[in-house]
Amino acid sequence: MKKTLIAVILIIAIVALPIMVTYNQLVTLREQVDLNWSQIETQMQRRADLIPNLVNTVKGYAKHEKEIFEYVADARAKLAGARTRSEQIEANRELDIALSRLLAIAENYPQLKADQTFMRLMDELAGTENRIAVARIRYNEAVRNYNVAIKRFPTNLIAKLFGFEEQPYFEAEPGKKAVPKVKF
Repeated sequence: MKKTLIAVILIIAIVALPIMVTYNQLVTLREQVDLNWSQIETQMQRRADLIPNLVNTVKGYAKHEKEIFEYVADARAKLAGARTRSEQIEANRELDIALSRLLAIAENYPQLKADQTFMRLMDELAGTENRIAVARIRYNEAVRNYNVAIKRFPTNLIAKLFGFEEQPYFEAEPGKKAVPKVKF
């Protein structure tokens, strides 16, 4: 009886140990994805906080450009209201487009480009955009590692058993992948 009990415990340990190790690895990978996503959120929030100051500075010079200010405000509101990662990624794309339009308008106002507040805000925005780019790269690397792990056999069996789901990549917006055309 004692030998049978020891044999059963050993069999359970042999089966359970790899499952526990694999589960813990998946948890670690998922946490890395979450950590990297939080870095993106932090930088996107920083950018969203800069936008009202930038808009107000541009408004002082471009009072008749009401449509773009509303577009930027709407895009910012969508980002603030986004709940899932996919919604946040899409809202971020819209905000990128809105900022591009705002900066295109700013190009038409030479006095604005010389304004110290505008220049400072643009420097902060550029720094934030760089931080977002780095955070996106790190996030996508973590997502790749995680998604590969949950798809590989036999880990995929454990991933399905415990509900580990594929995570979305933070991809460039479709129009941004194309090489811009330069005409002289």
